[in-house]
Amino acid sequence: MKNFILTGASRGVGLEICKQILAEGNSVIAISRKSSPQLEELINKYDEKVQFISYDFEDISSVKDKIFKPLNDNNTIIHGFINNAAIAYEDLISNINLDSLIKMTNVNQISPMLLCKYVIRNMILHNTKGSIVHISSISAHTGFKGLSMYAATKGALEIFSNNLAREWGSLGIRSNCVAAGFMETEMTSVMSDEHKQKIYNRSSLKKATEISSVAATVRFLLNDESSSITGQVINVDSGMI
Repeated sequence: MKNFILTGASRGVGLEICKQILAEGNSVIAISRKSSPQLEELINKYDEKVQFISYDFEDISSVKDKIFKPLNDNNTIIHGFINNAAIAYEDLISNINLDSLIKMTNVNQISPMLLCKYVIRNMILHNTKGSIVHISSISAHTGFKGLSMYAATKGALEIFSNNLAREWGSLGIRSNCVAAGFMETEMTSVMSDEHKQKIYNRSSLKKATEISSVAATVRFLLNDESSSITGQVINVDSGMI
């Protein structure tokens, strides 16, 4: 059994990743601002294999004390980290709101870097050949109106992941990104069906990216079968790019 830290675990692609990891017999440290009925079902079903931690990644000051200190006190070995939590501040750059931009940067960039710091320290301590997977977005590769600032955070994450792979590959620690296409999630639920279909029509498959397909790709990158894959960005986007 392996232990995986998963952020943004309570809904959407994070919840599906959690399900697939648990189905393989592994354990998940699930981190989100708040739980959900669906996550509670998994906690009840898998009992001690799911540990829920409530945390808002806008707070960049308590990552060590609130998340890693309890894990280290329990001598928990971390085999992988899935950086999925993110928020999207959508607006034109001419309308930029500094507070919203700082909040998104803290959640999408700074907190993941801090999490990687302590995950990698744990892997070094336990001599673990671990896997880190960041959920990125195709918006970092193709333009969408109003998403320039969000896309910038995801593009920075991809460069960060690539350099992590270079820095720690000699210890067997891998880092990859999955650039997800537009999925039917809470983030896209506010859009009209017509607007969503226009976006989907830009892809080869002319449909939304399947959440289960994104999660399965993440699961593969966490497993030993992908042991030679690192420093990559894998597009799971219905052929949008």
